[in-house]
Amino acid sequence: MSPDQRGVRALTVEGWQYLVLAIMAVVVLAGGIAMAVLLGRTDRVSSELTERIQPSRVAAYQLQAALRDQETAVRGYLISANRQFLIPYDEGRTVEGEASADIRQLEQSRPDLLDDLDAIELASGSWRTNYAEPAIASVKPGVENVVDPRLTEIGKSEFDRLRTLFATQNEHLAQARTEGIAELDHFRTWRNGVLIAMLAAFVVTMVLLAVLLRRALVRPLTRLAAACRRVAQGNFGERIVSQGPRDIRLIALDVENMRQRIVDELESSRAATEALDAHAEELRRSNAELEQFAYVASHDLQEPLRKVTSFCQLLEKRYGDKLDERGIEYIGFAVDGAKRMQVLINDLLTFSRVGRLNATEADVDLDAVLDAALSNLATSIEETNAVIERPAEGLPTIKGDPTLLSMLWQNLIGNAVKFRREGVEPRVVIECHRGAGVDDQMWSFSVSDNGIGIAPEFSDKVFIIFQRLHGRDAYSGTGIGLALCKKIVEHHGGTIWIDTSHTDGTRFEFTLPVAVDDTAAPLLEGSTS
Repeated sequence: MSPDQRGVRALTVEGWQYLVLAIMAVVVLAGGIAMAVLLGRTDRVSSELTERIQPSRVAAYQLQAALRDQETAVRGYLISANRQFLIPYDEGRTVEGEASADIRQLEQSRPDLLDDLDAIELASGSWRTNYAEPAIASVKPGVENVVDPRLTEIGKSEFDRLRTLFATQNEHLAQARTEGIAELDHFRTWRNGVLIAMLAAFVVTMVLLAVLLRRALVRPLTRLAAACRRVAQGNFGERIVSQGPRDIRLIALDVENMRQRIVDELESSRAATEALDAHAEELRRSNAELEQFAYVASHDLQEPLRKVTSFCQLLEKRYGDKLDERGIEYIGFAVDGAKRMQVLINDLLTFSRVGRLNATEADVDLDAVLDAALSNLATSIEETNAVIERPAEGLPTIKGDPTLLSMLWQNLIGNAVKFRREGVEPRVVIECHRGAGVDDQMWSFSVSDNGIGIAPEFSDKVFIIFQRLHGRDAYSGTGIGLALCKKIVEHHGGTIWIDTSHTDGTRFEFTLPVAVDDTAAPLLEGSTS
């Protein structure tokens, strides 16, 4: 019965983790919201200070300096009656207008600071109207001028009022800056407090999560892992006890079920292994009998054929003068049939022994086994004036059976010479390159001839044992050669096929694995001869 079926309602490890993570999420969300609000206000106050109040103070200083320059210019002009002294006056008025516009633009959200600017502009306008402009108009160039003392008193009074307004404006701007800095410090203090609180919450949450994981997950899993290791070491009889939270107990129960299943499967496997051993022994005995039969076939079955051949030849020799032409022909048929039966038996034995008897694996120089095959075919090559073209770089060295690989070359080249065109000297081209398709661990070989060729529809049929495309009266043979080639190539881990795109004769292609320590590989890699 599972823990769920027993009605256990305890939280799982996953449930506790979700609970702790939910608390963390709430803390993070609340802290994030608070941080966002505080950062927004901090940015707002900081922007107010750097982008409005401080530039406004600079513009106010420029405004006040421009008015002072105007007052100085007027006094200088009244003393000297020189129009050059009025240039700072005109420039001051320009600077005054620009500074006033900047302050209005920067402090459009602060009416209290704009009131100071309005008062200064009103007072400066009154100063110019009541004093500066009349004083400038009263000066006559080239004569001695005396300014009316009452006008001078008015000018002094008006500008003293301006200085008072300057002080008030500077005081208000300084106060706005001080308030902004204080507000900025206030928000920064709150921001730092929230960050510290969030960090403390994270630390507490991490500690709680670590304690939870250790008690609810690590300890039960450690016990479960120890029990699993003891089972893995061979103590299959040890029962897995479920402990810990519900999901851990469920895992332990599943592991216990798996252990029990493994025990049952082991018992079944032992029984199956015993049966398999018995079958293997029977197979070894059967193979031994098959080898014995092959030996009998190669000796005892051929002995009657040799006797038939010998006695038929004796009959022809002793009674040839008494037999008519048809009788001699019958004896020839019997002798030829017996010889073909001997060849067929030998070919069948050779085909059956590929990969079974006397199989060897050694470093095989394919050039050497090709030389051996050409030596065996020397007579037919000489009689047909056949030309054999080999790769200029040579053939590689592979792992395999030298006898079987020599038979492979001999059958492929022998077929190319046998199935030649009438009146055309055979030409056989052998090519080799590294990499069959995308597989760089295979050698690819091809044997091309200019013979009669094989129709595409027979490209697979020719590799089937005893399959012949021509009658015995046209070409001799048993129909085993290409089947033997296919078996030899596949025994060495390769494949063989006919390239149907080659129309000027026949092209056989086959692959063989590259030897790990093949020293010829760097020379032939990627090349085609």
